[in-house]
Amino acid sequence: MEEELEENQELFEHYKFTADKGQELLRVDKFLMDRIPNTTRNKLQQAIADGDILVNKKTVKANYKVKPLDEITVELNYPPQKIELIPENIPLNILYEDEEVIVLNKPSEMVVHPGYGNHTGTLVNGLIYHFENLPEQEMAGRPGLVHRLDKNTTGIMVVAKTEHALTHLGKQFFDRTTERRYHALVWGDVEEDGTVTGHVGRSLKNRKVMEVFPDGKFGKHAVTHYKVLKRYGYVTLVECKLETGRTHQIRIHMKHIGHPLFNDNEYGGDRILKGTSFTKYKQFITNCFSLLPRQALHAKSLGFEHPKTGKWLQFESELPKDMASVLEKWDIYVANRTD
Repeated sequence: MEEELEENQELFEHYKFTADKGQELLRVDKFLMDRIPNTTRNKLQQAIADGDILVNKKTVKANYKVKPLDEITVELNYPPQKIELIPENIPLNILYEDEEVIVLNKPSEMVVHPGYGNHTGTLVNGLIYHFENLPEQEMAGRPGLVHRLDKNTTGIMVVAKTEHALTHLGKQFFDRTTERRYHALVWGDVEEDGTVTGHVGRSLKNRKVMEVFPDGKFGKHAVTHYKVLKRYGYVTLVECKLETGRTHQIRIHMKHIGHPLFNDNEYGGDRILKGTSFTKYKQFITNCFSLLPRQALHAKSLGFEHPKTGKWLQFESELPKDMASVLEKWDIYVANRTD
């Protein structure tokens, strides 16, 4: 899923405290300030808002006061680590380039930037080989990047070649004036077009995946519009238009409304969720999963204002071979379906 460049570390700093028997009532952020080195009250308050601080295994509000024998657990993102960027001659599928921007088509299995467990072979490693002096802003190690896609999500991305372009494009993503549309194959027969609105944040049970918080107490505001493109009975091809760009937004929003992405192993789409019990059908799904060993999600189009000319640029990309092949199989299956 595409996302704006917000921090998304896989490692966390864990703390666990038990309040003394004689503990006086004290706000949880103040309680932790004296116990966690190199932190700030603002960071702790944000961690509370994100659900990263639990008291007696339950989330709390910022004004919660610690009581005697309370058990407080904390998970804070590690600060970004300095990673040496190594230029690599990685082929890039460039759709458009001028003195300000690069528009490219990202393949599956490519991580966008180096991070924990992925120091080489990323899009950034390829970018710095082919282009010199790409600009960086707040987040070191991500030259030229203003947004990103999940490792196994394919499709269009824009990269900035100048400081001006990086700032201008970043503001467009922040102001939600870009136009981003995705094609996704989801489980189930989606009844009608619609909109999913629900805060997205890290799961309180599994920090490696995201969760929707409909009440808005945790996570960040997220909106996804979707419309049906084609129905296959047991699965549906939909177009998703983003208003916001949160981590895994489309994947978790579609799961939230009961339609996980086809073969999305992190959100339950990598098993048969709709269909018959016939062995032939089970083999058909197995074959589809083999053809498309990832979530069925492709960044189909991207539109933005050129940072220098002000002209609106719109780019489209064809579905990658793996996703197109699976849709062809579904076309044939539906045409010959007798169940």
